[in-house]
Amino acid sequence: MEQESSKNEKIAYRLADILTSLNMGEKLTVKGLAEKYQTHARTISRDLNERLAFLPLEQEGDRYFLPSAYLGKLNYQDIKNFAQISGISNLYPKLDKSFLREILDSRANSVYSAKGYFFEDASLFESTLEVFKQAIKQRCEVAFLYKNEPRTVQPYRLVHHHGCWYLAAVSNGQLRAYRVSRIANPKPYSEQEAFEFDKAILKQLENEESIWFSQQKQEVVLSVHSEVAMHFEQRQLLPEQQVLKSLDDGSLLVLSKISHATQILPLVRYWIPHLKIVNPQSLQQQLEKELQGYLE
Repeated sequence: MEQESSKNEKIAYRLADILTSLNMGEKLTVKGLAEKYQTHARTISRDLNERLAFLPLEQEGDRYFLPSAYLGKLNYQDIKNFAQISGISNLYPKLDKSFLREILDSRANSVYSAKGYFFEDASLFESTLEVFKQAIKQRCEVAFLYKNEPRTVQPYRLVHHHGCWYLAAVSNGQLRAYRVSRIANPKPYSEQEAFEFDKAILKQLENEESIWFSQQKQEVVLSVHSEVAMHFEQRQLLPEQQVLKSLDDGSLLVLSKISHATQILPLVRYWIPHLKIVNPQSLQQQLEKELQGYLE
């Protein structure tokens, strides 16, 4: 599973980079891209002719490019969304050219959001996703059973986070995340007029990197050993990660902002012994207590 996820991640980053270059008006060759990404020319040809087949690419000799009318039309979120679905066939339902076009349409950003690479099979609840998709577009409340309790909410987004689908919706004035696989009997609740999206909620969704929706964030400072410092300098591996300081021995001090301890503790456990929570100390003590309990 890890190997497959790593492969999908590489495909996603490569295609996002190619897409960004095309969007900026660059003319690309199969040979040049193969050398850049250290992969076979056949792989790049497949990228351009199959994975990116939904784009109106043109050729001039051996160079691929986008027509001038399309340049700059894709924004960062479009490219990020595409990067996280490319090469992952079961992540989105009916992953075909028409769906990819919808993802890259600016209107689709008001429905879908992708966070993370491990995934569950969305085809198992395709009809549920379709109900929510239409409700979000029409700004219509939805009713469903969640953990055997009836809920009526205002849907805002379908969020894919760490392999699972969630409905981001407002209930009693609070933004919450509902695991789609645990939702039963979803139905549009059309007895009321269409609701208006709250700008504050939209901004919160735009800025939030997880499904732990909260206005209150806790700052966590961590030390990163020099052996793995490169990974944290190159990528954002922790929630809202910021590198505070590079130390003389090559290690780092890193700041992360979280809404819940569950966001950070599994990540620290994964990087043990190269990661340690410096502040708050209570969080490091909680981690050590859990590990001690496991060992006993």
